[in-house]
Amino acid sequence: MSTFIQIIKSLLLQALIIVIVFNGVSALRESGMLSSWQKQEAPDFHLTSVNSKIINLNDAMGTEKTVLYFFAPWCSVCKYSIGNLQALYESHPGEQVQVYAIALDFVEPLEVEEFVAGLDLTMPILLGNEALKQAYQVSAYPSYYVLDQNQQVVHRSMGYSTELGLILRTL
Repeated sequence: MSTFIQIIKSLLLQALIIVIVFNGVSALRESGMLSSWQKQEAPDFHLTSVNSKIINLNDAMGTEKTVLYFFAPWCSVCKYSIGNLQALYESHPGEQVQVYAIALDFVEPLEVEEFVAGLDLTMPILLGNEALKQAYQVSAYPSYYVLDQNQQVVHRSMGYSTELGLILRTL
């Protein structure tokens, strides 16, 4: 029985080390993003959506939370995670959570249209640019920002996120 307990203790210690290392690496990668500790104000933008509407970040003012999801059309992780963002968008009415998926690092808008084709996305898909990428300090895809009703950054993340992870960040 004591061997079994030693194995369990060893596995728990290994799991704890993995969690600590993972969180440390994540924190290091995210350190270049806009600050959520200081509740830094998110830069405003005026972007065109794939269906030719002009979207302004100020349009989301007053919404409890706004999620900005930065992706690149060549990013395979983005293709897998954008469905979780769509599920968040569908489960929270616009007054509660506003969601914007913002494409970066593309040459032609057709690349973005091909990326979203067949994904049944109803959330706004915006065409970003290099200036926006720099303003939001996006260095990897996907990158997420969660803003409060005053457009202050309250959460930030990089990489794949589950639907549950997105929901927890918007609480």
